[in-house]
Amino acid sequence: MAEFSMELNEDQLQLQKWVHGFAEDVMRPNAEEWDEREEFPYPVVEQAAQIGLYGWEFMAEAMMNDPTGLTMPVAIEELFWGDAGLGMAIMGTGLAAAGIAASGTPEQVMEWVPQCYGTPDKIALGAFAASEPDAGSDVGGYRTSAVYDEANDEWVLNGTKAWITNGGIADVHVVVGVVDPSLGSKGHASFIIPPGTKGLSQGQKYKKHGIRASHTAEVVLDDVRVPGNCLLGGKEKLDERLARVREGKPGNAQAAMQTFEATRPSVGAQALGIARAAYEYSLEYAKEREAFGRPIIMNQSIAFMLADMATEIEATRGMIWRAAWLGKQRKFQNAEGSMAKLKAGRVATWVTERAIQILGGYGYTREYPVERWHRDAKIHDIFEGTEQIQQLVISRAISGLRIE
Repeated sequence: MAEFSMELNEDQLQLQKWVHGFAEDVMRPNAEEWDEREEFPYPVVEQAAQIGLYGWEFMAEAMMNDPTGLTMPVAIEELFWGDAGLGMAIMGTGLAAAGIAASGTPEQVMEWVPQCYGTPDKIALGAFAASEPDAGSDVGGYRTSAVYDEANDEWVLNGTKAWITNGGIADVHVVVGVVDPSLGSKGHASFIIPPGTKGLSQGQKYKKHGIRASHTAEVVLDDVRVPGNCLLGGKEKLDERLARVREGKPGNAQAAMQTFEATRPSVGAQALGIARAAYEYSLEYAKEREAFGRPIIMNQSIAFMLADMATEIEATRGMIWRAAWLGKQRKFQNAEGSMAKLKAGRVATWVTERAIQILGGYGYTREYPVERWHRDAKIHDIFEGTEQIQQLVISRAISGLRIE
C-alpha cells in the first residue's frame, strides 16, 4: 500500500507541467470565446485528444494505474486553472467512465469506456445521467423506470434526466434507472445506452450562470430498449443485491452514490484550480496596480486578503490530496471526500469573490477574467451533492447517527 505524501513523484511532476502547458497555451486564449458562445468546444477537446489528454488511455493511467490517487487531482487542478468550462468539456466524459468502472464488470469496462472517448481522429463523448427534474440531491426520489423484458432479454427505460453534462449530445449515456421502486435508492441500477439507440433524445439545454462552454441538458428516455448485457454488473449480480436488501441484509451502495464517492475529491480539485487562477491573477494585479502613489499590495487590507486566499488554497489542496489518497486505498473514515469537496467549493467561491474585490470595478467587468471565474466557481457548491448534502454526509459519518 502506498504511503500518503504531499510530494509528487517525477511522473506526476511531468504530467503537471504538461497539462499546465496545454491550459496556458490552448485553454486560456479560447476561454472567453467559448464562454460567450455557450457551445460545446469541439475544437479544444479535439486538440486535447490529439496530444493524449482526452482519451481512455489517459484516464486509465491517471485513475486506475496510480497507487497514490493524486495524479487525477493534479491534472484536474491544472485544467480548471486554465478554464472551468473548457475543463469540464474535457473531463465531463470521465463521469460516464467512472460510472461504468464503479458498477460494470471488467468486460463492460473494457468494451464501453473506450467507446466513451472515441479516437484522437474522431472523438466521442460520454454522459452520466442520474439527476432528475424533481430529484437531484434526493436520489431516493428518482422516477426513471427500468423494466426487464424477459422474453426479449431487454431493459426498457422511461423518464427524464436533468442537469446532465454532455446530455443528449453524448455517444454513450450511462443512465441510473429504478428497477424496484419499493426499495428507494437501493432499488437502482445503471445502464449503458449505446450510440444511436432509439427513444433517447435531448430535452431542454440549460443556459447557465457559469461553466458555459460545458454542455448541460435534459435527457429524455421514451421506451428506450437496450440489450440485457447493457445492465452494468449483470442481472445475476443485481438480483443477488436486491434479494439481500429485501431480506434486510447489507447491500452495496446505490448506483449514483458509487459514482459520486469516486469523483468527489476530483470535483474539489476543479474548484481548487479556479481558486488558484483567481488568486494568482489578483496577486499580480495587486503588485502592479498603483493607488495613492504605491502598489495596492502595500496596503494591509489588500495584502491580508491575499494572505488569507493563499492560506485557504494550500489547506484545501492538502484536504483534496489526502481524500484522493484515502479513496484510492479504500480507507475513508469520516467522509473525507465530502469534506474536501465541501471545503473546496466554499474556498473557490470565497477566493473568486475576494479577487473581484481586489480588482474593484474592473473585477466586475468582462474585460477581466475574475468575474468569469467567480461565475464558474459557484457550481461547485451545488453539483455532485450540494453544500448541505456534504454536511449531511459528514455529520452522519462523524456521529454514527442517521441524521435527517
